[in-house]
Amino acid sequence: MKSHELVEKNVGLLALFMVIAVSIGGLVQIVPLFFQDVTNTPVEGMKPRSALELEGRDIYIREGCVGCHSQMVRPFRAETERYGHYSVAGESVWDHPFLWGSKRTGPDLARVGGRYSDDWHRAHLYNPRNVVPESKMPAYPWLVENKLDGKHTAAKMEALRTVGVPYTDDDIAGAKDAVKGKTEMDALVAFLQGLGTSIKNKR
Repeated sequence: MKSHELVEKNVGLLALFMVIAVSIGGLVQIVPLFFQDVTNTPVEGMKPRSALELEGRDIYIREGCVGCHSQMVRPFRAETERYGHYSVAGESVWDHPFLWGSKRTGPDLARVGGRYSDDWHRAHLYNPRNVVPESKMPAYPWLVENKLDGKHTAAKMEALRTVGVPYTDDDIAGAKDAVKGKTEMDALVAFLQGLGTSIKNKR
């Protein structure tokens, strides 16, 4: 019996070799990325998200926006012509979890910051059909009604600081007051307006 037949007919042995092969592949391809400066160094001039933007990011996750919108412009001409500079690793070093996404029912949002006015975003989130008649996006009218109390904002910032996000003591101390009384709509719009603003070359 040939050696490969021995492996193919023995499910346990085949599974063992598969695990070994995948482990080696992961070690060779993934582990080196943790030690490359280009993947661990923030984009020049990048600042951590404000308390309001951080709350907006959590609302973005809660409402499932990442299920329909990616935040990663791929380095293809069709994408850079539409969205601007392709995404770089340094933009995401402080994202926990990252929100690159894997599906685009709606457009990529990696460079949406500053592209539209705050009022446009508010109208679009309240009822997308008011600004884009053919939109399939659901409406989020409750964002206008729900108020933030900032009760957990400082704790979130402290947790992020433990994983490397450079929040200062002043940032954390002022977090509750920075968001208290604001609506969830205010927070989500602030988050969207901050996306992609660290890279200057945008469409």
